[in-house]
Order: sequence, then structure tokens, then C-alpha cells
Amino acid sequence: MSELVSIITPMYNSEKFIESTLNSVQSQTYQNWEMFVIDDCSNDNGPNIVKKISIEDERIELIIQKNNSGPSHIRNIGIGLAKGRYLAFLDSDDIWHEEKLDRQIKFMQNNKYAFTFTGYDKINEVGDKIGIVMPYKEQVSYHDLLKSNHIGCLTAMLDLKLIGEKKYMPHIKKRQDHGLWLEVLKRVGKAYCLNEILAQYRIRKGSISINKINNIKYQWTLYRKIEELNIIKSLYYMAFYTYYGIRKYSNLN
Repeated sequence: MSELVSIITPMYNSEKFIESTLNSVQSQTYQNWEMFVIDDCSNDNGPNIVKKISIEDERIELIIQKNNSGPSHIRNIGIGLAKGRYLAFLDSDDIWHEEKLDRQIKFMQNNKYAFTFTGYDKINEVGDKIGIVMPYKEQVSYHDLLKSNHIGCLTAMLDLKLIGEKKYMPHIKKRQDHGLWLEVLKRVGKAYCLNEILAQYRIRKGSISINKINNIKYQWTLYRKIEELNIIKSLYYMAFYTYYGIRKYSNLN
């Protein structure tokens, strides 16, 4: 029997996109999954859309928060509820290719990898392709990841059996996924790239991930407060982070 995959989806005001996100999961060639959609006090029709679909598909569970608490807390709720061997993340406006789970799980099982990721396309709000992110490292260590977050959250998959225990995201506004990857790598050593495009990451107007100046601020917080690096090491890794950031965004097309 195939192993269960737990999918964590935080949601906030995603009524325009959430149905496509859910459909991309329901269309997976790998069908043994559970999906937790955790709504962070949306004020649009997103929760009703999820509720209607979840009535028809019991693998999808809607959880509505009473207070807005941010993506790290929301994702950690999902991690806590997860019953699967495998853990995957998909935001409420992103999309998976239909063979994403199938191909990635086979990649992990065939090689006994605990932590993997893939490439992905960038799309705009109407679904037009505007770029591509293909990781340029096949293996990523803890120190590699301090230099740059090579792992797109929508592509990451963790084997909780091989990791040995659940790990949770740090409570910071941004870079919480980066913090989780670093924590996992302290335990398993490396993450491995399946060199294929298997997902679509949507760029939305006003997205908190597109402000590059603020990103630097939160990256510094990750180094100093979460990883507790000294100033010299933080400056060292920040130089690499800036370099890789320029390289990444200059090659989107």
C-alpha cells in the first residue's frame, strides 16, 4: 500500500485561486494523501469554496482560525495534525503538476532520501508564466542553505520516518520555511533535488515575499535570532545570500 502524504496549505484571502490549488492536488496521479487547509481569518469567500469541495472529498479538511496568527503558526498547526509519513507544503495560490507527488516520492524511496525538492515555474495572477526557478545544486547541506534558500516551499517534501520526528517552523513573519529546512538539515545532512519542474508559484500583487529590502531584514533575523550565528558568520552568509538573490532574479526569464 502507498504511504500517506500530508499536505499543509495555509490560506488567507485566496478565493480567486484556492479552487485551482485544490484541483491540482485532487488531480495527482498519487492519490493517498490528506490535506489540511488552515484559514487565517480570511474575509473573502475562500473558506466557503474549500468547505464545499471538502464535503465532496473527505481527504480535504478545512480548519478556521479565530485569530489571525501568520503563516508560521498556521503551517505548524498543519504539521501537528499530519498523520502521513511524507509531509508536503502547498500555499493557497500555488499549483502542483499532476505527477508531482508520484515522481517525488519514487525519487525519495528509490534513493532513501529524507528531504527533497524540485524546480518550479513562476506565474502571475492570471496564470501566465513569467519565470522559472531551477535549483543549481543537486545536493544542499546546512551550510549551503545558509548561503541561499535553494528550496521552494511548494516543492519541498519530508520523510518523517527517516527524519525520526516532526520539526516545526520558527515563529517569524518571513523565512519560516527556510528556518525549518535548516533545522531538518541539522538532522539528516542533505536535501536532494529532483531536477524537474513540478509546480507553479504564483506572484501576487502585494505579496510579502516580493519586497527585497524587507527580505534582507528577515534573513538577518534568521541568522542572528533563529540560528544564533555571530555577527561575522552572519555577514559572511548574508554576502552569499545577496549574491545568489541577484543571480536568481536576473535569470527568471
